[in-house]
Amino acid sequence: MLLKRLAATLFALLAATGVQVVAADPAAAAPRVLYYDASQAREFVSVVHQGAQIWNSRVANVRLEPVPAGRTPNIRVYADNGWPRAYVSSLGNGRWYMGREAVNDGYHPPRIAAHEFGHLLGLPDRRTGLCSDLMSGSSAPVSCTNAYPNAAEAATVDSNFRTSVAAPAREFVWVE
Repeated sequence: MLLKRLAATLFALLAATGVQVVAADPAAAAPRVLYYDASQAREFVSVVHQGAQIWNSRVANVRLEPVPAGRTPNIRVYADNGWPRAYVSSLGNGRWYMGREAVNDGYHPPRIAAHEFGHLLGLPDRRTGLCSDLMSGSSAPVSCTNAYPNAAEAATVDSNFRTSVAAPAREFVWVE
């Protein structure tokens, strides 16, 4: 109660001096950061980083970052001779494999990386066969080089992480 009175008094004083008070957007919370370890991705390390940057360029509520020293990663990435695959333990946590079999068959490595990250971000395979659908995976033609999620895929990931982002206390910005 006392805080409400103090806030009202402060707003009145600021308004009297001509300062405009604008409430900051409480939905603009900092994104949840997921750390990934690409140290076992061998020759695909740069492609793993590219896949993470693709997601970072398309979503707001989660960010994929290389794991800093001394921190446990949420996501571990490996390379092997099999088919690409992901094992999700919980939203944003698990491991995925950059399988050389798909790369050797001609599939676009950045698309593979972004697709597998998509699983850790909560997206299932959708065998639509469309190149515009990142999660269509290998059902899209081998010639498909689109490595970016479509608007619906990005919106689903943002929605998946909306509730896991802690909203900050309401902040105020003073504009003169």
